Amino acid sequence: MSIALVILGAGKGTRMKSDLPKVLHQIAGAPMLVHAMKAGAVLEPARTVVVAGHGYDHVKAAVNDFDPDATIVMQAEQKGTAHAVDMARDALSDFDGDVIVLFGDTPFVRPETLEKMAAARGESAVVVLGFEAADPGKYGRLVMNGSSLEAIVEFADASDEQRAITFCNSGVMLADREALFAMISAVEANNAQDEYYLTDIVGIAHKNGLAVTAVACDEEETLGVNSRVHLSQAEAIFQNRARLELMENGITLQQPDSVMLSHDTVIGRDTIVEPNVYFGPGVTVESGAHIRAFSHLEGCHVARDSVVGPYARLRPGAELAEGVKIGNFVEVKNAQLEAGAKINHLSYIGDATIGADTNVGAGTITCNYDGVMKHHTTIGARAFIGSSTMLVAPVQIGDDAMTASGSVITKDVPAEALALGRAKQVNKSGLAVKLFEMLKLTKAKRDLESK
Repeated sequence: MSIALVILGAGKGTRMKSDLPKVLHQIAGAPMLVHAMKAGAVLEPARTVVVAGHGYDHVKAAVNDFDPDATIVMQAEQKGTAHAVDMARDALSDFDGDVIVLFGDTPFVRPETLEKMAAARGESAVVVLGFEAADPGKYGRLVMNGSSLEAIVEFADASDEQRAITFCNSGVMLADREALFAMISAVEANNAQDEYYLTDIVGIAHKNGLAVTAVACDEEETLGVNSRVHLSQAEAIFQNRARLELMENGITLQQPDSVMLSHDTVIGRDTIVEPNVYFGPGVTVESGAHIRAFSHLEGCHVARDSVVGPYARLRPGAELAEGVKIGNFVEVKNAQLEAGAKINHLSYIGDATIGADTNVGAGTITCNYDGVMKHHTTIGARAFIGSSTMLVAPVQIGDDAMTASGSVITKDVPAEALALGRAKQVNKSGLAVKLFEMLKLTKAKRDLESK
């Protein structure tokens, strides 16, 4: 059976106290909406429709970045969940299959849970996702009769007996497309909020002799993010899940709580990650690498057996081949380092190619920016770049070449050559003592005048 996703993301989220649409607030480097889309993607949906409202253009841009084939529709007025889903009616008018309704501010529904819902559809026209609540509070209650969901009862309308039920409604639903929109057409806004509730389709289904069932998930999966406090809780949930998954797959996290991961972080087995490491979006680390403490990585690739840090920064476009060593206070951006290259201390390497087994000394800088354009530095294999070398790009250093410490290199260096680019040193006998005496007299005169 074909599946279509309808993801609701039109709300402003006033409790977030933000100009940013609620569903675009990020967890682990990706908007909440993208987390919901990623979960739904496991079902290989034939269609994805996102219902946007507040900040429509921003939501559309985020959706297109993740899935250019998704359809974005506008809900100009927020008049309830059934009304929001109805905005997808035209976009799915020619779709034959099931529709699953997700929420852009509920980012943690597991793909396995959605697969379980799809499997439960069977003879039921509607499948509702529920959870056993530790504290049911004012959640809507799912009234079950065996495997049949008899009703969703809102807390305000529930009897004492129904309020004692701990099986609660998450809002996530799956239904046949034709039946879903037929039932939505029958929903009435007969409530204090004058809104059209998707939960009403359960009663409508029963009136039409259609079967309804519910499946259960962990309560954590149903967390809705409505405030900055909820956002921090969601971040913690994601990080704990991701860290546990890494460790279960053979990665050593020496102090797991101090390591921050992104939604797309990939780390190979037998890698060691020391404390206080931050992985931004777009990081891939191969097996057997060692990421040392207080390093910051984003948009980069680290090959097996490489060492990064401590206190290193890999920026987007950094590509480290096997056995590369990046040491303390080294920053690498948009640069490719071939196997065995070493940059051990206090250097900036940007817009560059570094050959195999080349050693870059402390304090080296690729001067890649002229104020308008970026320029490339190419260093060959087995080269030795002396400490405090300034490589003024564009410039090329040949294989087995060397630069003298403190050099400013503005011209290409041939293979096997030694380049010296220093100003001539001149020693003036006795001048240091005379200069200090002059400076001390000047300081004493200023101190006297200031009194």
